[in-house]
Amino acid sequence: MTGDIRTTAEAVEDAAMPRAHAVHADPSDRGVEDDALPAGVAAKPVGRKSPAEWAYQRLVLYIRKFEQGLDAEHEVAMGFVGGAPGVLRIQGMGYFDPDIVTFYGTDPSGARTQLIQHVSQLNVLLRAMSKPQGRTEPVRIGFRLAADLDAVDETGPVDGDGQAGPGNEAGDEGQRGVDVADATGAPRVSTGRRPDPK
Repeated sequence: MTGDIRTTAEAVEDAAMPRAHAVHADPSDRGVEDDALPAGVAAKPVGRKSPAEWAYQRLVLYIRKFEQGLDAEHEVAMGFVGGAPGVLRIQGMGYFDPDIVTFYGTDPSGARTQLIQHVSQLNVLLRAMSKPQGRTEPVRIGFRLAADLDAVDETGPVDGDGQAGPGNEAGDEGQRGVDVADATGAPRVSTGRRPDPK
């Protein structure tokens, strides 16, 4: 027995806090595991998140951290294997509760590509990919995705204006994501509500 006396509130708080750990060959390297969670991620306890939401949030943090190490000539992409091995230049990402994560982008030829993945099958290999010829600045989707995480409050996703939108009421389950709208990099944020089938 250590002699520490803990309140019930402290025990509940500790149980709600996610654990993360990493070791690098170079001790000065820092990973996502070493950083505090953004307020928008930490606001909702892990136990109240769907597997898709929690996977999405952590992937966003890994993508942003990966982009921080890229030079001005490269953008984030992901490699994948399976039916059609290749690379997807990540231009958007989203999730659909309770268990689907999706990546939007293009392949090296510029063809529109989307990967839809069940969280139990999720494996992501982040790669640096040269930015397309003619583009002066690389697109940094990780920073846009991370800004979107901060826009999510306890009641659910918010619209692009930062306000809770229709269908964003507490308990409303749906889809969520950020997608690069055009070459300027202006993000499109879904409202988190599936279209009404009327």
